[in-house]
Amino acid sequence: MAYRKHEHFDEQVTAGLIDHYRNTLSLLGEDIEREGIIKTPERVAKSMQYLTQGYQIDARDIINSAKFHEEVSEMIIVKDIELYSLCEHHMLPFYGKAHVAYIPNGWITGLSKIARVVDVYARRLQVQERLTTQILNAIKETLNPLGVAVVIEASHLCMMMRGVQKQNSVTTTSAFWGEFEKNESRSEFIRLIGSRLH
Repeated sequence: MAYRKHEHFDEQVTAGLIDHYRNTLSLLGEDIEREGIIKTPERVAKSMQYLTQGYQIDARDIINSAKFHEEVSEMIIVKDIELYSLCEHHMLPFYGKAHVAYIPNGWITGLSKIARVVDVYARRLQVQERLTTQILNAIKETLNPLGVAVVIEASHLCMMMRGVQKQNSVTTTSAFWGEFEKNESRSEFIRLIGSRLH
């Protein structure tokens, strides 16, 4: 029995993107009828829909789907969350890790939901600075916590393979709100995401 992969994509969007990518490849000088290229426009059309699926998902709905009343007020950290995104300036990947913390104020959410919130915003055309604040705001607005902190460390292919071509640079962005604007909480968060407790 032949292997069949089942994926669901918007047919109209896929068809439009295929036409555009065929034209793009042709303009770049590629033979669009070549065996290795002939299905590339369709593959890229589907890949781009997958890589930008965050536009179709509301991060707040994800948090609300697993929101629980809990009388705790200690810092909760989910660190080393892998992220993959596309730079909106060159549509080249950037990738790295997000570290997210919040201090509950009567409500918590499932730990996996924090990672999913990161994915929702990463799966869009992005700049790392905006990605950082979008994650913070989604948690802040949905859980109404005492504080939220987000730090992202990422490598950008637009800096590595074109332009300045710096292979080892890492960009770090941070956003703090509420209790994390105070030096004591912020310092504890920074210390914990830098330590290896596991």
